[in-house]
Amino acid sequence: MKTNTKELKEVSPKDKPTANEEEKLKNLEEELNNIKAQEKDNMLRIKADMENIRKRTKKDIEKAHKLALERFTSELLPALDNLERALDTIDKSNQELKATIEGIELTLKTLLDITQRIGINVIDEANVSFNPNIHQAMCILETTESMSNKVITVLQKGYALNGKLIRPAMVTVSKGKHVFTEKTDSKTI
Repeated sequence: MKTNTKELKEVSPKDKPTANEEEKLKNLEEELNNIKAQEKDNMLRIKADMENIRKRTKKDIEKAHKLALERFTSELLPALDNLERALDTIDKSNQELKATIEGIELTLKTLLDITQRIGINVIDEANVSFNPNIHQAMCILETTESMSNKVITVLQKGYALNGKLIRPAMVTVSKGKHVFTEKTDSKTI
């Protein structure tokens, strides 16, 4: 009777591996398992290195983007200042300059809208407490009011980009005046 399976041969005693051959085979299997484990470890290290490189590259790109945005903002501020100064000094009653004034106002509004969209905040409030983290005191004036350490006027606007100060607001700060009163004795001499 014919079958499709191969017949197994019995191993004769002379075909059996010797103790030395078994030892070699065992050593080779052990070496192969060590190599497999080492290669698996190498693959895991390579994957971890690739992930670290990916994360570091992402951080570097974000940092470069922030730096570029900060630099752009710093270079844009003088243009904003000049447009505001132009509007402050131009004769608005002169009808011949009406179109020029409207052009400057529109340009300034467009730039301010862009700065707001990219996260630039203007620091220009008066009548607030002086904060050395966002204000630069250019002048300190004594006032008769008891309010001390308040921003009286903003001489030049300050700007912050996403919470980071780009330029402090240059301000005038109040200093409360000390009023001394003479005490009079009601005793008569």
